[in-house]
Amino acid sequence: MSSPIGILGGTFDPVHHGHLRLAIECLDTLDLAEVRLIPVDTPPHREAPAASPTQRLKMVQLAVEGTNGLVADDREVRRKGVSYTVDTARSLRGEFGPRPLALVMGMDAFQLLHTWRQWTALLDYVHIIVVNRPGSPVEFENREVADLFAARSVPSFAGIAAQPSGAILKVDIPLLDISAARIRGLIGTGRDPRFLLPPPVLDYIRREGLYQNQ
Repeated sequence: MSSPIGILGGTFDPVHHGHLRLAIECLDTLDLAEVRLIPVDTPPHREAPAASPTQRLKMVQLAVEGTNGLVADDREVRRKGVSYTVDTARSLRGEFGPRPLALVMGMDAFQLLHTWRQWTALLDYVHIIVVNRPGSPVEFENREVADLFAARSVPSFAGIAAQPSGAILKVDIPLLDISAARIRGLIGTGRDPRFLLPPPVLDYIRREGLYQNQ
């Protein structure tokens, strides 16, 4: 079976080195074929992003340009409307057939999985890779999520690579402490966000006049 494809979704408002480093860590640590960064069109669980879907997609495209293994995926922007992960997973499964697909998310997002649309159907289409900060305890507040984690967890990457979907793998990966909100705040107050995001993305933000009134 071919190497799994990683899936990393988000608002990417803007995309920054925290997102990109996580993608690279997953690519290398888990021997993924690629990681597809998928900007949402309209997020279902948070306020509307400051930048438009087209602008956020462009920033992701600029960020990954020339980086082997990282791919900007425009399917949610093309689909328009509220971006539900289960719809995206179904779309990817239709495109890639039986190839293993691995949805990457942080432990904080996984804790809220029960609030997602058709969340119990996700594992019909993808595996879930739960990224945890090294040394952080794994404690679940929701019993259904805890039960799913216990029932579907596999001990190693082999459990992901051997089947198209259905497994959960927890991996401990150091995460860069960078937030898009902080970057927007820095730009909005006239301060310098350099080295928090790729230079081509910062150049684009300045050309477009984004985040000036945060």
